[in-house]
Amino acid sequence: MIYCSISVNNKGDCMLNDLVNLLTTQSGDILVALREHVLLSLAAILIAAAIAVPLAIALMNHRRAGELVLQIAGVIQTIPSLAVLGALIPFVGIGTVPAIIALVLYAIMPIFQNTYAGLTEIDPNLTEATEAFGFSRPFKLFKIQLPLAMPMILSGLRIATVMVIGTATLAALIGGGGLGTFIMIGIQTNDNAQLLLGAILSALLALIFSWGIKLIGKLSLKKIGILLTSLVAIGGIYIGGQAILQPKGTITIAGKLGGEPEILINMYKELIEADNPRLDVKLKPNFGGTTFIYKALKGGDIDIYPEFTGTVLQSLVKREHVSHQPAQAFKDAQRAIKKQDNLTYLAPMKYQNTYALAVRQSDAKKYHLKTTSDLAKLSPQLTAGFDHDFYELKDSYPGMKQAYQLQFKKVTSMSSNLRYKALVNKQIDVTDAYTTDPQLKAYKLVALKDDRKYFPPFQGAPLVRTAILNKYPSIQKSLARLDGEITNKDMIEMNYQVTVQHKQADEVAHQYLVKHHLLK
Repeated sequence: MIYCSISVNNKGDCMLNDLVNLLTTQSGDILVALREHVLLSLAAILIAAAIAVPLAIALMNHRRAGELVLQIAGVIQTIPSLAVLGALIPFVGIGTVPAIIALVLYAIMPIFQNTYAGLTEIDPNLTEATEAFGFSRPFKLFKIQLPLAMPMILSGLRIATVMVIGTATLAALIGGGGLGTFIMIGIQTNDNAQLLLGAILSALLALIFSWGIKLIGKLSLKKIGILLTSLVAIGGIYIGGQAILQPKGTITIAGKLGGEPEILINMYKELIEADNPRLDVKLKPNFGGTTFIYKALKGGDIDIYPEFTGTVLQSLVKREHVSHQPAQAFKDAQRAIKKQDNLTYLAPMKYQNTYALAVRQSDAKKYHLKTTSDLAKLSPQLTAGFDHDFYELKDSYPGMKQAYQLQFKKVTSMSSNLRYKALVNKQIDVTDAYTTDPQLKAYKLVALKDDRKYFPPFQGAPLVRTAILNKYPSIQKSLARLDGEITNKDMIEMNYQVTVQHKQADEVAHQYLVKHHLLK
């Protein structure tokens, strides 16, 4: 891995070093993620138990209805968790609510199944004996049936708990937080330390919860009831307290997946809070892809996120023809998104994060390659390897090939994670790149200028809910400080620090703002 110390020869030691470094530098974020994961899992388990156990009790003498509920719960279990989360978003939005609902749906099956089995498999002679002695139904339930079924009930609870804690990692995909955030960042940035941290902590949580349920099994039914009531009460007090203490002036800023959006949203946060300390800015980094984050903005789940002019025009308002002049493209995007969704697109930064063809620095010097037109003359001697999307999409390589008359000796399609290494190892001579990719610096590559301006402008700018601007007009002035700031070189350097050197995004963002005198 690029960021490991070169003095560490053993890969295991290298990974251990990265994990230790992560634990020390991101301890605050880890504790927040742990708290979110625990609360999310605990809420889902308690709600599922509150539904499944009474339902099993109600149906234990109605076998047909009980079997029907078992079949329905079994069908729900077969639905992929991501599909359930996606289906819930249009109805309940994003965040913890759809995550809890999905987790409850998955947890009901094992709890209900085991409770129902435990209650219906009790020796009929025992229940008949209690009836013969004239005991009441509540006495029979709480003194005979539930205590006898308790081992089965707790077994179902343990199965549900392990399942919920594992599945809860997916909550990060819809802004629900938790340990899945580290797993998602690890996958996106090829950071195995983050990925392992999220996985290890999730596994440890599952073990701790499972052990806790085992201890609960040694308590009497009365004590279990008191414990569960206490947990529900504590949870209610915590949630109520959070709602009361929540600052009234809260703004939520989200970013897409990756290091670059996280850097930008930290800049937004610092600039806004510097001008208006009373505002509480909450960040949601690695919130999701374009479609997801755009829907969240329109739905009011978030207030601001950084978006590119080309993306607004091509993907959000779906313009067929896009101006290749940056200033005009921004004006078109600003007008179109305002008209379509009543969203305000603020002034853009200087850098462009668009497609380019990249070559090794040594080849660029040797063949005097500065533009894609320079490359076209040499293309019959070169082999190219492109990301699958870039290779196949009509407006990417196929269109670029025609515009520049590219005639590569050989062209292959490969995984985006492999193409840079293939270029460095001289397995290919050319690949596609984004013009702010940190790998350009890490691997000493050169992004060639799109001199015929085949690709439309992709300037980053804040996309904001107009309602939040009307409520807090100072936001526009704060974010305007980034107007025309941040060059491609600046962005590559910051991306390199966050993605490759694994520095904290807020620290890198702060350093840039201070260095360029953008803070008061």
